Amino acid sequence: MRSVKFRLLTIPLFIFFLASIIQAQDVSSFEKRIAVKKLPNGLTVLVMERPEAPVFSFFTHVNAGAAQEVIGITGLAHMFEHMAFKGTDKIGTTNYPAEKVALEKVEKAYAAYLAENLKEVGRDPQKIAALEKAWQDAIEAAQQYVIPNQFGEIVESEGGVGLNAFTDWDETGYFYSFPENRLELWAYLESERFLHPVMREFYKERDVVYEERRLRTDSSPQGRLDEQFLGAAYKAHPYGRPVVGFPSDLKAFSATDAGNFYKKYYVPANITVVVVGDLKASEAMPVIEKYFGRLPKGPAPEPLRTREPDQNSLRQVILRERSQPFYYDGYHPPDLHDPDSAVYDVLGDLLSKGRTSRLYRSMVRDKQMALSAGGDSSYPGNKYPSLFFCFAIPAQGHTAAEMAAPIHEELEKLKTQDVSEAELQSIKTRAKADLIRGLADNQGLALQLGFAQALYGDWRELFRQIDRIDKVTAADIRRVAAKTFVEENRSVAMLETKAADDQSAKQTKGDQQ
Repeated sequence: MRSVKFRLLTIPLFIFFLASIIQAQDVSSFEKRIAVKKLPNGLTVLVMERPEAPVFSFFTHVNAGAAQEVIGITGLAHMFEHMAFKGTDKIGTTNYPAEKVALEKVEKAYAAYLAENLKEVGRDPQKIAALEKAWQDAIEAAQQYVIPNQFGEIVESEGGVGLNAFTDWDETGYFYSFPENRLELWAYLESERFLHPVMREFYKERDVVYEERRLRTDSSPQGRLDEQFLGAAYKAHPYGRPVVGFPSDLKAFSATDAGNFYKKYYVPANITVVVVGDLKASEAMPVIEKYFGRLPKGPAPEPLRTREPDQNSLRQVILRERSQPFYYDGYHPPDLHDPDSAVYDVLGDLLSKGRTSRLYRSMVRDKQMALSAGGDSSYPGNKYPSLFFCFAIPAQGHTAAEMAAPIHEELEKLKTQDVSEAELQSIKTRAKADLIRGLADNQGLALQLGFAQALYGDWRELFRQIDRIDKVTAADIRRVAAKTFVEENRSVAMLETKAADDQSAKQTKGDQQ
């Protein structure tokens, strides 16, 4: 009772404190400092003036990720992200005209090798070996022109920090920070790597990505469970395929495939660039347009056609490994444009946000049957209908299967019992606090504004979603929980611990046979 009473007393004070901060972080105050422009080639630029330190950060959002891949090239969006750090026809090479010819020979040799290697009938092992050697020789010949890591070295030598990128199912993002007097250098470098990308060291980097998959998925019980969970939950939509790609695709797709992916998806109409920091929009925008305006205009990629059919039966995956047990429970909600999107955000916070969440309190603190419990309201993405999922890591002496009952107990409460006003208000307050934390620095601001601008077409949605969360009622939570958390909409994945002696017994039995 004491903790509840304390929260009831402090929440109004905290809300008052937040309100004073948000007044400086609301839409109208941001509108005075943000300029948005769509360039003639279709690229969207957003500049925010934030003169708190003589630096700026940027975020380049490409509206293409693993969901834009098809079978045969899974992992290619992530692979191109790696290629974007390999330089251009001017950076990373000692002699690009000669290198270009050498890279063309690499592709020709690889195409011949792959064609023979993929034959289902009449494969000639000796011919394959000879073609593979010719391909490897061509790679070695092209390597002589490469200046490794020159792009990153230029950025760092000019004061750049945080050079990085990511790929997920929904998008690919690139970001770092520079001193404010390096704006023109940044605009040149960032536009140049998308204007003149070069697929140098492609097959060497493909091996690096394959190793990433081996370490994070193939050699990781939880990684394998994650992949199997999504594969079971999605039967049609590409959310069911891994971002890193399937092993066979990682051994087959080519630099030519990567070039085709780039030409289709890295068009200005599919790119949003956000710059935040100590600069004036009136001065920065012409510089950005000068360099990014060079990107040739092209048609925006067509929208994804495949939609996941309504689920009408329980789907279940069970892995048995010598590993810590793990449990997933997932349900399909609509996408972020649905009118109930904010309700799902509230549900996710209510069930799984921190040590005050219902799953943590019930399963970790009170029942002490789990080491951790939580979830996410939009996994693996939110551009398309995703998964509302809960997870639990069983404590010693408990199994993965035992996690189902307490999770369902909490889900059922949401259908039948109204959330208290104090608990609901706490969630709304936390949502506002999370927004403020996300806007605390240039890089965080650039990312948040970029996501909102790209996904909604308007950065203001960053604040409007908070307003929508503020309007969620206890009745909304019961209504949405009742329609979502049903057995026919459920996918389950369990990692069950296989004892070492069980494996030894099976091995002994096999040896005896």
